Amino acid sequence: MELRVAGNSAYAYTGGKAFDAKLPAIVFIHGGEQDHSVWVLQSRYLAHHGYAALAVDLPGHGRSGGAPLACIEDMAGWIVAVLDAAKVGTAALVGHSMGSLAALECAARHPQRVSRVALLGAAFPMRVSPDLLQATKHRESDAHGMINAWSHSAYAHYPSNPGPGFWVIGGNLRLMQRQKPGVLHADFAACDGYRVGFERAAQVKCPALFLLGARDAMTPARAGRDLARAVPDSTVVTLDSAGHNLMGEKPDEVLDALVEFLRA
Repeated sequence: MELRVAGNSAYAYTGGKAFDAKLPAIVFIHGGEQDHSVWVLQSRYLAHHGYAALAVDLPGHGRSGGAPLACIEDMAGWIVAVLDAAKVGTAALVGHSMGSLAALECAARHPQRVSRVALLGAAFPMRVSPDLLQATKHRESDAHGMINAWSHSAYAHYPSNPGPGFWVIGGNLRLMQRQKPGVLHADFAACDGYRVGFERAAQVKCPALFLLGARDAMTPARAGRDLARAVPDSTVVTLDSAGHNLMGEKPDEVLDALVEFLRA
C-alpha cells in the first residue's frame, strides 16, 4: 500500500489483504536498518484474522521515500501522519527496538490515537557505544557484522527454525545490507539521542506489552523490565533463548503473545 506522508511516498505492507480502515488497525514499526519485511508472519496472520495491518517502512527505509528521520520524536509524529493518510482514527502500535521507542513516544504524546502498544526488544536508555556509532557512519560493513552477531542468541539455530533451509542470521544481515547508505547511522544516532523514555513511559494511558528476549545483548531484558515498571498498565513476557531479533528467532512465540495481548 502506497501512502503520501509529508510530501513523500510511504510504503506499508498490508498482510496480503486489501486495507480496510473500518477494521481494528495495527501499525508495525521496524527497528534500525530494517523494514516492513521483519513483520511478514505477524502482519499477515493478523490481516487474515480480523485486523487492518500496516507494516510500515519508515522514511528512507525499504520502499519509503524521503530521508531517515533524525530523532524518535519525529518518528512518533510520522506514525500519526500515517494514520491520518490511511484514514485510521485509533490503532494498536507494535514496535521493535528503535520502533519500540517510536511507539512509546507516540502512545504517550497521542493517547487518543493509540489503543494498545506492544514493545519488542525495548529498553531505555538505548545507548550506542561511541565506537559502534562511529562504525555505523564510516564502516557500515563492520557495523553490520557486529550488530548482526549481537542480535541473535546463537550463531547456529536448530534445523527448521523457522523453516528448512532458512538461515536466520544470514537473512537478517542481507536485510541490513539492502538499506540505503546513511540509514544505519541515522537510526542508531536517533536511539542514542533519545532522552525522555521514562518520562514518556509514565504518560502512557493504554495497556502495554513488553516482549523481551532473555538473551538479548543489544537491549538487555533487565533494561526492558525497568522501562516496563514506569508504564502504569504494563505486562512483561520474556522469551527464553531469544536474542534481539525476536521475530526471526521466535516468530510463532511473538505472534502468540501479540494475539493474546490484542484480544485481552
